[in-house]
Amino acid sequence: MIHVALVDDQALVRGGISGLLNMTADIRVKYEASDGIEARALLALPAEIDLLLLDIRMPRCSGIEFLLAHAKQLPPAILLTTFDDDEVMLEGIRAGAKGFLLKDISLERLADGIRHVAQGGSLFRPALTERLRASILNSANNSQMLSLQQMRLSGQSSELQNAKLSERETEILALMAAGLSNAEIANALALSEGTIKNYVSGILSKLDVRDRIRAVLRGLESGYI
Repeated sequence: MIHVALVDDQALVRGGISGLLNMTADIRVKYEASDGIEARALLALPAEIDLLLLDIRMPRCSGIEFLLAHAKQLPPAILLTTFDDDEVMLEGIRAGAKGFLLKDISLERLADGIRHVAQGGSLFRPALTERLRASILNSANNSQMLSLQQMRLSGQSSELQNAKLSERETEILALMAAGLSNAEIANALALSEGTIKNYVSGILSKLDVRDRIRAVLRGLESGYI
């Protein structure tokens, strides 16, 4: 059984999510709070809760503020949001969240996401929005853009697809594209910084590039992100 703590300032939302999750066979909402201040009581109950569902925007103390203050003392957390916002997503990753879910998703998807994170996974699928893609591409200098254009002309992109990045490598490449450092990626994925360094080295080798920016560009070109 997966024991969940639900933190949301809207009582109707809490009641709805709690009622739906308690209808599943393997998930139970064991604790509810209206904001990050009230949720501090969770710090005394870490062994009794397997996962947190935190609303991003709450009065007094938001989900992100709560994580920034207490992430190392808490079980894995999924942030709930009404809007698909890249900047908020990055803030949440840096705060230590293990994933994001929109509040309007189905019960099946919510339950699957909870199970996945409770088992040690994360919900940072490598699907950057067009705005984030544009930001990445605009940050590249002219020589890097020229390299990307030459790669297209030479057909090298099809070769890159044969590099076969693993699911974890693809996930890390997406976080690299979002501008996270090795330490921030390690925190987001609950891995050591040394492990992330090894993954990054493997990504650079497979994509045949010498730095992170070129890795992101080739990842975009080859369809990994």
